[in-house]
Amino acid sequence: MDAFLLIGFFILVFIGIPIGLGLLFYFVPKKLGYPKTAKYLTIAYGLFVLTIGLYVAFEDQLFTKHNVKELVEEQDIKLTDDFELVKNESMSAIGDYYHTFTLKITERDRQNAITKIKSADNFKTSNGSIETLMYQPAPGRYFGKKVIQNYETENSFVREYFEPIGQEGYAPTLRRISISKKTNELTFEDIDE
Repeated sequence: MDAFLLIGFFILVFIGIPIGLGLLFYFVPKKLGYPKTAKYLTIAYGLFVLTIGLYVAFEDQLFTKHNVKELVEEQDIKLTDDFELVKNESMSAIGDYYHTFTLKITERDRQNAITKIKSADNFKTSNGSIETLMYQPAPGRYFGKKVIQNYETENSFVREYFEPIGQEGYAPTLRRISISKKTNELTFEDIDE
């Protein structure tokens, strides 16, 4: 029964409300004596809804190298050479968002990133105690300070960035960059749960 309610809610929100607004944009100006305005408002609104729908449907295909550089450099990892976007995926559900991409980078960029991670003051080797930032207890999860941790695992060098939003119930920002020890691959993950 709950599944039917959820489906009904989605139909109402994503289909019913946009159609209702479109009808409102058409009939109100038409009843007020402005049929051309009603027609133009409805066409503009329809194009706006179509654009939003297409953007959501093709979000992964519209992801560019410029977007990649911004996300990676946000964690102070510089990509100076050209790179190839090997994989890009994003998934979302109510309250959750997950975005990951994998890059094929040059050996020089790989070594620079590894050096940046290893030279951090809080760098921990694979036998060190690494805190799982994603599962912080409630007070620090929502109102704590920004945390950046650098560590080494068996297969990669990792930089994690964790920042609470500052409001109870809102998912904090958790971004992870992993640089492979064996290949010239950089993997970025953005997890909001």
